[in-house]
Amino acid sequence: MQYIKAIFKFESIEDYQQDLLISDLADLGFDTFEDNENGFTAFVIKDNFNEQELKDLLLNHADDFQSNYTLEDVADENWNAEWEKNFSPLVIDDVCYVRATFHEPQPSYRYEIVIDPKMAFGTGHHQTTTMVMQYILAADVKNKEILDMGCGTGILAILAAKLGAKTLMAIDYDDICFESTLENAALNNVTNLSALCGSKEVIPEQQYDIILANINRNILLDQIGRYAEVLKPEGKIFFSGFYLDPDLGMITEECARHGINYVDHKQNGDWIAAQFEKR
Repeated sequence: MQYIKAIFKFESIEDYQQDLLISDLADLGFDTFEDNENGFTAFVIKDNFNEQELKDLLLNHADDFQSNYTLEDVADENWNAEWEKNFSPLVIDDVCYVRATFHEPQPSYRYEIVIDPKMAFGTGHHQTTTMVMQYILAADVKNKEILDMGCGTGILAILAAKLGAKTLMAIDYDDICFESTLENAALNNVTNLSALCGSKEVIPEQQYDIILANINRNILLDQIGRYAEVLKPEGKIFFSGFYLDPDLGMITEECARHGINYVDHKQNGDWIAAQFEKR
């Protein structure tokens, strides 16, 4: 799948303004963001990109800050080389070591996850992935049936598998993510994980103890009703991929409409992860 990267430069921009812009770009289909010297770089699947929508969005922000951007095609091999250059090993809560295939193993950690990210999102480095991993490490997932929506590389489902989950269903609309999840499951000797390519319409008709959903606010709001249908009573959802205000309130309200109640949340920088329970 071909990606485009948009390289944004700003004369002056406040942190909250940049966060709002990133949130708006996510609504346009941009799914990965990296800081650069004078702004940030955003990646979007080429087939999903509409430059006029981008121009209209920036025009809406013109009174708040001045920006310019350049567009570049991203070849698969260039993307992979960029990941290898920037992907450093990561430790979560002193117990989980995340590394790429080109890093040395560290058997001193209780859990080790090997990720070959390719073009899929989710190496643990982004704050949203880290926070959901922290929720998983603190939860009782042993013998639980788990659904991972927007699975990216499959890292969340793989961590749950290493903690003793019974079965894992990983779903992503991006075929690169679907393939990456299966490859990473094999790299980690996870044999009880199944994957599907699609969105809420492909969620199997079964009940889950835990749902993991690290996506963006608008997709979560659209899918919460379906999550409620397949979540067991007393089941938990760990959400991330959004901001505190107004996102958390909107998600909490939509969950309450479906009998799913807010428990607590974490914050890392401007990003939020939250725990909900079906009661």
